[in-house]
Amino acid sequence: MFNRTRCLQITAALASISLLAGCGLLSDDSADDAKPIVVGTTSAPSILDPAAAWDGSWELYRNVYQTLLAFPTGSSKPQPDAAQSCEFTDSGSQAYRCTLRKGLKFSNGEALDSKAVKHSLDRIKTIGSKVGPKDLFGSLERIETPDPLTVVFHLNTSDATFPFVLGSPAASLVAPKEYPADKVREDGKVTGSGPYVLDSYKEGSEAVLGRNESYTGFANRRNNAVTIRYFSDSQKMVSALKAKEIDATYRGLSAAEIRDLQTPEAHALGVQVVENVGAEIRYLVFNPKDPAVAKLPVRQAIAQLVDRGALVSKVYQGTAEPLYSMVPKGVVGHKTPFYDKYGHADVNKARKILRDAGINQPVELTFWYTTDRYGSSTAEEFTELKRQLDESLLFKITLRSQPWKTFQEGYKGQEYPVFGRGWFPDFPDPDNFIAPFVGKENAVGTPYEPAPILNELLPKTRREGDRSAGVHEFEQAQQIFAEDVRLLPLWQGKLYVAAGEDIAGGERALDPQTVFQMWELYRKTSW
Repeated sequence: MFNRTRCLQITAALASISLLAGCGLLSDDSADDAKPIVVGTTSAPSILDPAAAWDGSWELYRNVYQTLLAFPTGSSKPQPDAAQSCEFTDSGSQAYRCTLRKGLKFSNGEALDSKAVKHSLDRIKTIGSKVGPKDLFGSLERIETPDPLTVVFHLNTSDATFPFVLGSPAASLVAPKEYPADKVREDGKVTGSGPYVLDSYKEGSEAVLGRNESYTGFANRRNNAVTIRYFSDSQKMVSALKAKEIDATYRGLSAAEIRDLQTPEAHALGVQVVENVGAEIRYLVFNPKDPAVAKLPVRQAIAQLVDRGALVSKVYQGTAEPLYSMVPKGVVGHKTPFYDKYGHADVNKARKILRDAGINQPVELTFWYTTDRYGSSTAEEFTELKRQLDESLLFKITLRSQPWKTFQEGYKGQEYPVFGRGWFPDFPDPDNFIAPFVGKENAVGTPYEPAPILNELLPKTRREGDRSAGVHEFEQAQQIFAEDVRLLPLWQGKLYVAAGEDIAGGERALDPQTVFQMWELYRKTSW
């Protein structure tokens, strides 16, 4: 699954702007209230085992699993969670040592020691799931456990971003007795050491979380229980919020629904909206396995035709802004290479690109998108993209869609010539908007191996402990993306939490990875 400030002060970028008029913060005297907070979302987990998911499943993982490091609200760098302390022990950023807190246990009573950490991370690579987070651990060579409280990570190359990876839900810690070393756990249960335990789970419907009484970590839980309800239709989710069937919503709201929830009528129903500056981005992926897409002029012509301004105006109505780089605004090193190269949408320029390449007939392509991962606006977005390209008479676009699980299998199997994806940060660093998209095996399933990025630019930035020191290299990588047009950035969005008027904490609930921290929500004792 992200806006950054120029110094990577993400939490400042995620500081909430309350849109609720006339409502002050009230003291939290209801932390012991046993009534669960009910949160609605359209982003259901694809699987409960963290070794096999690199997607919105992290929303649940952050709340039921623990990591060695984490990003508490207010932090821009990873802070200790299951670990008491962590640090590089060499000048080359290739040996990283963590000391665990004493007495940690998983929810089944099993000890969370150094061997459990090694088991949790080793199995990610052993299982090697195509849709799992194994690529985030590409620099990890081996793990040593000299004693029960000490873990030493040996890296095969300098990687100053490794602590950020350990702070992401990709590094969720699992109980060895419950999670096989060589295969995914599939019994629909969770055994972690996070702030909550998973009391019950109905796939695609509901996750019931209860307080983990043995939890020791950074989270200050302001409620005792949370129920997450998964919706395939955001309209039903909004209706449930207005009817007070759920207490809060996050992810999946369309622009029209956000605007509706900000009206006086919605306020009269007891609904408040918190707006957060976000670093969510959307983009197109081009698969060169397709004969037409393999031609650079075809990709360049599409880049020349897409009118981002019209797209965000018609579909997202002020809840997003045009994006001209895979590194979004607010992130250190952000540039606008796609605007610099292609400027405004121009049919004549696109036509010339194709004609100069000997392409004189409309190019027929199929664009794919997922129906249930990013909200109902996705269909409108692709309808608008089709309109723009079809009206140029240079392309003939067919739209196809699939539910997330099927869609994910399809793009990982390289079945789609062009498809849409969303990206939320794994960790707050510009590296995370470059590295996941390159390499033979990458996050989008289409091999892309630009040698300068892989062999020079990324290795150089990863030797820098000061993450702002690699600005020039990140700018060069963005320029290569614009030249190759294997990815086409479209927009970057804001993030919204809508909640009942008796719910507080929404302004603190998003961590720097924009993962929802359920423990921050609580009921106000008065109004």
